[in-house]
Amino acid sequence: MYVRRRSTRTTVIIAAVAATVLVGLATLVLFTNWKFDRELATPPAPSAKPVAPVQLTAKQLAALPRSTTWTTIRKAQRDPQPFAANDGLVVHPQAAKVVYADPGGAPIAVVPATQLDAPTWLPVVEARPDWMRVLLPSRPNGSTGWIHTGDGKTKQTRSPYQVRIDLSSRRLTVLKDGQETGSWPVGIGTKETPTPVGRTFLLASLSPSGVDYSPVILPLGAHSEKLQTFEGGPGTIGLHGWPDKSIFGQAVSHGCVRLPKDGLDAVSHLPLGTLIIISE
Repeated sequence: MYVRRRSTRTTVIIAAVAATVLVGLATLVLFTNWKFDRELATPPAPSAKPVAPVQLTAKQLAALPRSTTWTTIRKAQRDPQPFAANDGLVVHPQAAKVVYADPGGAPIAVVPATQLDAPTWLPVVEARPDWMRVLLPSRPNGSTGWIHTGDGKTKQTRSPYQVRIDLSSRRLTVLKDGQETGSWPVGIGTKETPTPVGRTFLLASLSPSGVDYSPVILPLGAHSEKLQTFEGGPGTIGLHGWPDKSIFGQAVSHGCVRLPKDGLDAVSHLPLGTLIIISE
Protein backbone atom coordinates (compact mmCIF):
# COMPACT_ATOMS: atom_id res chain seq x y z
CA MET A 1 0.00 0.00 0.00
CA TYR A 2 2.77 2.45 0.85
CA VAL A 3 4.60 1.76 -2.36
CA ARG A 4 1.39 2.17 -4.37
CA ARG A 5 0.59 5.50 -2.72
CA ARG A 6 4.15 6.73 -3.31
CA SER A 7 3.89 5.67 -6.98
CA THR A 8 0.59 7.45 -7.41
CA ARG A 9 1.93 10.61 -5.82
CA THR A 10 4.98 10.58 -8.06
CA THR A 11 2.82 10.07 -11.07
CA VAL A 12 0.66 13.04 -10.11
CA ILE A 13 3.72 15.26 -9.63
CA ILE A 14 5.21 14.21 -12.96
CA ALA A 15 1.87 14.79 -14.66
CA ALA A 16 1.57 18.25 -13.10
CA VAL A 17 5.08 19.19 -14.20
CA ALA A 18 4.41 17.91 -17.69
CA ALA A 19 1.18 19.86 -17.86
CA THR A 20 2.97 23.01 -16.76
CA VAL A 21 5.62 22.50 -19.43
CA LEU A 22 2.98 21.86 -22.09
CA VAL A 23 1.06 24.96 -21.07
CA GLY A 24 4.27 26.98 -21.24
CA LEU A 25 5.12 25.58 -24.65
CA ALA A 26 1.61 26.19 -25.88
CA THR A 27 1.75 29.76 -24.63
CA LEU A 28 5.10 30.27 -26.33
CA VAL A 29 3.78 28.82 -29.61
CA LEU A 30 0.63 30.91 -29.42
CA PHE A 31 2.63 34.04 -28.67
CA THR A 32 5.06 33.27 -31.46
CA ASN A 33 2.24 32.60 -33.93
CA TRP A 34 0.38 35.74 -32.78
CA LYS A 35 3.52 37.79 -33.26
CA PHE A 36 4.11 36.19 -36.65
CA ASP A 37 0.52 36.83 -37.69
CA ARG A 38 0.77 40.42 -36.53
CA GLU A 39 3.89 40.88 -38.63
CA LEU A 40 2.13 39.42 -41.64
CA ALA A 41 -0.95 41.55 -41.06
CA THR A 42 1.08 44.75 -40.89
CA PRO A 43 2.94 45.27 -44.18
CA PRO A 44 6.04 47.41 -44.08
CA ALA A 45 5.44 51.09 -44.64
CA PRO A 46 6.18 52.09 -48.24
CA SER A 47 9.31 54.10 -48.76
CA ALA A 48 8.62 57.80 -49.18
CA LYS A 49 11.84 58.27 -51.09
CA PRO A 50 11.09 59.22 -54.72
CA VAL A 51 12.37 56.92 -57.45
CA ALA A 52 14.70 58.53 -59.97
CA PRO A 53 13.95 58.14 -63.69
CA VAL A 54 16.18 56.13 -65.99
CA GLN A 55 18.64 58.46 -67.71
CA LEU A 56 18.67 58.23 -71.51
CA THR A 57 21.27 59.11 -74.09
CA ALA A 58 20.30 61.35 -77.00
CA LYS A 59 20.27 58.31 -79.27
CA GLN A 60 17.96 56.36 -76.93
CA LEU A 61 15.64 59.35 -76.61
CA ALA A 62 15.43 59.78 -80.39
CA ALA A 63 14.57 56.11 -80.82
CA LEU A 64 11.47 56.26 -78.62
CA PRO A 65 8.08 56.56 -80.36
CA ARG A 66 6.09 59.77 -79.90
CA SER A 67 2.83 59.40 -78.02
CA THR A 68 0.30 61.26 -80.18
CA THR A 69 -3.10 60.59 -81.66
CA TRP A 70 -1.28 59.30 -84.78
CA THR A 71 0.81 56.63 -83.07
CA THR A 72 0.58 53.27 -81.33
CA ILE A 73 2.54 52.65 -78.12
CA ARG A 74 2.69 48.88 -77.98
CA LYS A 75 4.45 48.70 -74.60
CA ALA A 76 1.93 50.94 -72.83
CA GLN A 77 0.06 49.39 -69.92
CA ARG A 78 -3.72 49.36 -70.12
CA ASP A 79 -5.92 51.49 -67.88
CA PRO A 80 -6.48 49.46 -64.67
CA GLN A 81 -9.84 51.13 -63.94
CA PRO A 82 -11.34 52.10 -67.31
CA PHE A 83 -14.66 53.32 -65.90
CA ALA A 84 -13.54 55.03 -62.69
CA ALA A 85 -13.69 58.76 -62.02
CA ASN A 86 -10.57 60.64 -60.99
CA ASP A 87 -10.14 63.71 -58.80
CA GLY A 88 -9.84 66.06 -61.78
CA LEU A 89 -6.06 66.38 -61.68
CA VAL A 90 -4.56 67.09 -65.13
CA VAL A 91 -0.95 67.75 -66.11
CA HIS A 92 0.75 69.57 -68.97
CA PRO A 93 4.37 68.76 -69.91
CA GLN A 94 6.01 72.09 -70.68
CA ALA A 95 8.51 70.24 -72.86
CA ALA A 96 8.58 66.76 -74.34
CA LYS A 97 8.49 64.20 -71.52
CA VAL A 98 9.64 60.60 -71.46
CA VAL A 99 6.88 58.12 -70.65
CA TYR A 100 7.84 55.10 -68.54
CA ALA A 101 6.17 51.74 -67.99
CA ASP A 102 6.57 52.20 -64.22
CA PRO A 103 8.21 54.76 -61.90
CA GLY A 104 11.91 54.26 -62.50
CA GLY A 105 11.11 51.55 -65.06
CA ALA A 106 11.72 51.17 -68.77
CA PRO A 107 11.01 54.15 -71.06
CA ILE A 108 8.30 53.41 -73.64
CA ALA A 109 7.59 56.70 -75.42
CA VAL A 110 7.91 60.48 -75.46
CA VAL A 111 4.82 62.66 -75.09
CA PRO A 112 5.16 66.06 -76.79
CA ALA A 113 4.14 69.36 -75.22
CA THR A 114 1.47 69.95 -77.89
CA GLN A 115 -1.16 67.85 -79.62
CA LEU A 116 -3.04 69.00 -82.74
CA ASP A 117 -1.74 72.56 -82.24
CA ALA A 118 -3.02 72.60 -78.66
CA PRO A 119 -1.13 72.18 -75.38
CA THR A 120 -1.04 68.59 -74.18
CA TRP A 121 -3.14 68.17 -71.04
CA LEU A 122 -3.43 64.62 -69.70
CA PRO A 123 -5.66 63.30 -66.89
CA VAL A 124 -3.89 61.70 -63.93
CA VAL A 125 -5.20 58.28 -62.88
CA GLU A 126 -2.56 57.42 -60.26
CA ALA A 127 0.15 59.30 -58.36
CA ARG A 128 3.33 58.50 -56.44
CA PRO A 129 6.06 60.77 -55.11
CA ASP A 130 7.46 62.70 -58.12
CA TRP A 131 5.52 60.48 -60.57
CA MET A 132 2.09 60.52 -62.19
CA ARG A 133 0.32 57.90 -64.26
CA VAL A 134 -1.59 59.50 -67.11
CA LEU A 135 -3.88 58.47 -69.92
CA LEU A 136 -2.11 58.65 -73.27
CA PRO A 137 -3.56 59.92 -76.58
CA SER A 138 -2.16 56.98 -78.54
CA ARG A 139 -3.46 53.62 -79.61
CA PRO A 140 -4.39 51.20 -78.17
CA ASN A 141 -7.35 52.71 -76.35
CA GLY A 142 -6.85 52.92 -72.61
CA SER A 143 -3.06 53.27 -72.88
CA THR A 144 -1.35 54.66 -69.79
CA GLY A 145 2.19 55.61 -68.82
CA TRP A 146 4.15 57.22 -66.01
CA ILE A 147 5.83 60.61 -66.33
CA HIS A 148 8.38 62.05 -63.91
CA THR A 149 7.08 65.28 -62.40
CA GLY A 150 9.84 65.87 -59.87
CA ASP A 151 11.86 68.05 -62.24
CA GLY A 152 9.42 70.97 -62.02
CA LYS A 153 8.76 70.96 -65.77
CA THR A 154 5.15 69.84 -65.57
CA LYS A 155 2.19 72.13 -64.90
CA GLN A 156 -0.66 70.81 -62.80
CA THR A 157 -4.23 71.94 -62.32
CA ARG A 158 -7.65 70.45 -61.68
CA SER A 159 -10.68 70.35 -63.92
CA PRO A 160 -13.90 70.36 -61.87
CA TYR A 161 -15.69 68.84 -64.86
CA GLN A 162 -16.33 65.31 -66.02
CA VAL A 163 -18.23 64.04 -69.06
CA ARG A 164 -20.16 60.77 -69.07
CA ILE A 165 -21.45 59.22 -72.27
CA ASP A 166 -23.92 56.36 -71.85
CA LEU A 167 -24.16 54.38 -75.08
CA SER A 168 -27.22 52.45 -73.89
CA SER A 169 -29.32 55.56 -73.29
CA ARG A 170 -27.37 57.48 -75.96
CA ARG A 171 -26.93 60.51 -73.75
CA LEU A 172 -24.03 62.77 -72.84
CA THR A 173 -23.97 64.31 -69.38
CA VAL A 174 -21.67 67.03 -68.07
CA LEU A 175 -20.86 67.09 -64.35
CA LYS A 176 -19.22 69.84 -62.33
CA ASP A 177 -17.91 68.89 -58.90
CA GLY A 178 -20.04 65.77 -59.17
CA GLN A 179 -23.27 67.65 -59.93
CA GLU A 180 -25.02 67.42 -63.27
CA THR A 181 -25.02 70.66 -65.24
CA GLY A 182 -26.54 69.41 -68.48
CA SER A 183 -27.56 66.27 -70.37
CA TRP A 184 -28.35 65.77 -74.06
CA PRO A 185 -29.31 62.96 -76.45
CA VAL A 186 -26.48 62.18 -78.85
CA GLY A 187 -25.75 60.22 -81.98
CA ILE A 188 -23.27 57.37 -81.43
CA GLY A 189 -21.43 54.81 -83.54
CA THR A 190 -23.20 52.06 -85.41
CA LYS A 191 -22.85 48.36 -84.65
CA GLU A 192 -20.29 48.10 -87.46
CA THR A 193 -18.30 51.15 -86.28
CA PRO A 194 -19.08 51.45 -82.57
CA THR A 195 -18.03 54.23 -80.24
CA PRO A 196 -15.27 52.75 -78.02
CA VAL A 197 -15.86 52.47 -74.28
CA GLY A 198 -13.61 53.34 -71.34
CA ARG A 199 -11.88 56.38 -69.90
CA THR A 200 -10.53 58.98 -72.29
CA PHE A 201 -10.16 62.76 -72.29
CA LEU A 202 -10.62 65.99 -74.20
CA LEU A 203 -7.47 66.19 -76.32
CA ALA A 204 -7.91 69.33 -78.44
CA SER A 205 -10.39 71.78 -79.93
CA LEU A 206 -10.42 72.33 -83.70
CA SER A 207 -12.28 74.70 -85.98
CA PRO A 208 -11.36 73.29 -89.38
CA SER A 209 -12.24 75.14 -92.56
CA GLY A 210 -14.40 73.32 -95.07
CA VAL A 211 -16.40 71.46 -92.42
CA ASP A 212 -20.07 72.38 -92.70
CA TYR A 213 -21.60 69.95 -90.19
CA SER A 214 -20.01 71.38 -87.03
CA PRO A 215 -18.33 74.67 -86.09
CA VAL A 216 -16.08 72.86 -83.60
CA ILE A 217 -14.62 69.37 -83.50
CA LEU A 218 -13.28 68.07 -80.19
CA PRO A 219 -10.83 65.15 -80.66
CA LEU A 220 -10.57 62.71 -77.76
CA GLY A 221 -7.71 60.51 -76.64
CA ALA A 222 -9.48 57.46 -78.11
CA HIS A 223 -9.71 55.80 -81.52
CA SER A 224 -12.08 53.65 -83.51
CA GLU A 225 -11.53 49.95 -82.91
CA LYS A 226 -12.70 49.20 -86.47
CA LEU A 227 -11.22 52.01 -88.57
CA GLN A 228 -7.47 52.56 -88.64
CA THR A 229 -7.96 55.71 -90.71
CA PHE A 230 -10.89 57.96 -91.57
CA GLU A 231 -10.91 60.79 -94.09
CA GLY A 232 -7.13 60.97 -93.98
CA GLY A 233 -6.91 61.01 -90.19
CA PRO A 234 -5.86 58.30 -87.70
CA GLY A 235 -9.41 57.26 -86.78
CA THR A 236 -9.53 59.54 -83.74
CA ILE A 237 -12.90 59.64 -81.99
CA GLY A 238 -14.31 63.13 -81.48
CA LEU A 239 -17.29 65.10 -80.25
CA HIS A 240 -18.95 67.38 -82.78
CA GLY A 241 -22.26 68.86 -83.83
CA TRP A 242 -24.70 67.75 -86.50
CA PRO A 243 -27.31 69.76 -88.42
CA ASP A 244 -29.96 67.01 -88.64
CA LYS A 245 -31.69 66.81 -85.26
CA SER A 246 -33.36 63.49 -86.10
CA ILE A 247 -30.09 61.57 -85.55
CA PHE A 248 -29.83 62.41 -81.84
CA GLY A 249 -30.53 59.31 -79.81
CA GLN A 250 -29.59 57.09 -82.76
CA ALA A 251 -26.62 54.83 -83.61
CA VAL A 252 -25.59 56.47 -86.89
CA SER A 253 -21.93 57.56 -86.82
CA HIS A 254 -18.55 56.05 -87.64
CA GLY A 255 -17.72 56.15 -83.92
CA CYS A 256 -17.78 59.86 -83.13
CA VAL A 257 -20.39 61.33 -80.81
CA ARG A 258 -22.72 63.88 -82.44
CA LEU A 259 -24.20 66.55 -80.17
CA PRO A 260 -26.98 69.11 -80.45
CA LYS A 261 -25.85 72.73 -80.53
CA ASP A 262 -26.31 73.54 -76.84
CA GLY A 263 -24.55 70.36 -75.82
CA LEU A 264 -21.63 71.11 -78.12
CA ASP A 265 -21.45 74.66 -76.75
CA ALA A 266 -21.23 73.32 -73.20
CA VAL A 267 -18.56 70.71 -73.92
CA SER A 268 -16.44 73.02 -76.10
CA HIS A 269 -15.85 75.28 -73.09
CA LEU A 270 -14.43 72.49 -70.89
CA PRO A 271 -10.69 72.51 -70.09
CA LEU A 272 -8.42 70.29 -72.16
CA GLY A 273 -7.60 67.07 -70.32
CA THR A 274 -11.09 66.82 -68.83
CA LEU A 275 -11.92 63.17 -68.15
CA ILE A 276 -14.56 61.54 -70.36
CA ILE A 277 -16.03 58.16 -69.42
CA ILE A 278 -17.83 56.22 -72.14
CA SER A 279 -19.87 53.25 -70.94
CA GLU A 280 -22.30 50.80 -72.47
